[in-house]
Amino acid sequence: MNPADICIEDLLLHRGRMLLIDEIVEVDDEKAITGATVSDQWPFFDANGVNPLVLIELVAQTAGITNGWVRIKQRGKDSEKNGWLVGIKQSRFYVKSISLNQRIITRAVNQYAYEGYRHIAGIARIGSEIVGEVALQLIQT
Repeated sequence: MNPADICIEDLLLHRGRMLLIDEIVEVDDEKAITGATVSDQWPFFDANGVNPLVLIELVAQTAGITNGWVRIKQRGKDSEKNGWLVGIKQSRFYVKSISLNQRIITRAVNQYAYEGYRHIAGIARIGSEIVGEVALQLIQT
C-alpha cells in the first residue's frame, strides 16, 4: 500500500477543529510521524498560544494514523472506522505554551499491541527541541 494513496481522513474519525494533524510524514505498522501547525482554531488556544495539553491529543491522533493504516491494510480503505478509548498513562511537558503557527512534529510508536489494546509512546518536537513526551493506553471500542 502506498502512503500517497491514503489521506488523513481515511485514517482518522476527527474532522473540523478536532483534526489537528495536517501532514503524515511517515507511517508503518508500528509507528507514525506527523506534522501539525498550531492554529487559533485549536482547542486550548488563547492569546498566548496553545496549552501543551494539546500534545496529548497530537500523540493520540498520530497513534490513530498507525492504527488506521493497519486497519486499511487488513480490511480495506472503506472499512468501518472504530474509535479508541484513550487513557493517559504519563505526560511531561517542557514548555508552558506553544505559539501560533509553530510546526510540531509528533512521533507515536506502538510499544505493545494485543488485539484491541495498545500501549503508545509519543514524543512531540518543535525543531530539534522536545516539547512533550506522552505515554497512552488505547482500547478499541
